[in-house]
Amino acid sequence: MVQPAALEAEQKEAKKAPKAAPKKASKTGETPEIKVHAIQDWLTIHKASLHNLQNVTATLPLRALTVVTGVSGSGKSTLAREVLLENIAKITEIKTRIKPAPVWQHCESITGYEAFQRVLEVDQTPIGKTPRSCPATYIGFWDTIRKQFADTAEARMRGYSAARFSFNTGDGRCEACEGQGMRTVEMSFLPDVKVACDVCRGRRFNTATLQVLMRGKSVGDVLNMDVDEAVSYFENSPSIAHPLQLMQDVGLGYLTIGQPSPTLSGGEAQRIKLVTELAKARLDLQGNLRMVAHTLYVLDEPTVGLHMADVEKLLRVTHRLVDAGNTVVVIEHNLDMMAEADWLIDMGPEGGSGGGQQVAAGSVDAVCAGAAKSGSHTGRILGEFLAEAGRS
Repeated sequence: MVQPAALEAEQKEAKKAPKAAPKKASKTGETPEIKVHAIQDWLTIHKASLHNLQNVTATLPLRALTVVTGVSGSGKSTLAREVLLENIAKITEIKTRIKPAPVWQHCESITGYEAFQRVLEVDQTPIGKTPRSCPATYIGFWDTIRKQFADTAEARMRGYSAARFSFNTGDGRCEACEGQGMRTVEMSFLPDVKVACDVCRGRRFNTATLQVLMRGKSVGDVLNMDVDEAVSYFENSPSIAHPLQLMQDVGLGYLTIGQPSPTLSGGEAQRIKLVTELAKARLDLQGNLRMVAHTLYVLDEPTVGLHMADVEKLLRVTHRLVDAGNTVVVIEHNLDMMAEADWLIDMGPEGGSGGGQQVAAGSVDAVCAGAAKSGSHTGRILGEFLAEAGRS
């Protein structure tokens, strides 16, 4: 898609403006490079009108990181989730070779959407509701681990297949807890209490299955390994080591690979979802990660509840998704996340009836430099943040 004339004028204005510091000190004290992705193609939402949106026309770059900002109630989530996400999701659900003309909801039209093959909202909802679900099963490398156990000499001698090492079904699981590793104690006048299974002691499998060892570890021991330990244990198995390394990269090295999903926090669940997506990427001929399908990722305030050090790790993950050829749209209040954006869309100027307009849009430099003219609260605060970081 050709870049709109209004955006060309805005970028010319940005070139005249003073540039932000090439490095900024984050709240963790580190000074990472602010990464900027090359922008070539664009998507435009035309005349969005839902809730307090006032016929908003917003343009954002493809294969880049866009952060939608604004005060509470300004229309950020409405624009990014209810207009952009829901419309693109309906289009990508159609799998026929010849697709019918889109029927747009809550906007006049969207142009530039043809690049997307899939769309995904990465939120903080749980990755599973039962103890049988865990990071290893959700990300998908547990099947490979089961096959490795089935390939050991002891397992072959006993006639065990990979099914023997499943804690969901089969003869290998502990029947007392049905492979959950814990049992529920019903309390008469209090909520039920979950305690470790007194038969398998939380290891999910029966004695015969646990007797099969792979490099000195039983299948129960492997489930109870934390990610940091598992990375070195599976270093010679790339299909397992790669997602484990990604978990380590996003700050989840302390989790056990068999940790029950209901015990994970919202932030942990969200980062596991991001790891699952990154694990799908493949190396191209130049050695760069590339996704099979161009995906639109929408994240709604992913930094909520995260420590500043974890925010840095989350930023690296979002950049890796973009580097793999995807488009990432983040609804955010966090200044570190805003400073890393390739493109900002600032909604407002206020909340409720005083919002629903696009106050400013452009690069970080452009939005900050034009804050006085546009009345962008985000541009003003972000400019002060970057100036202070540049002096530190």
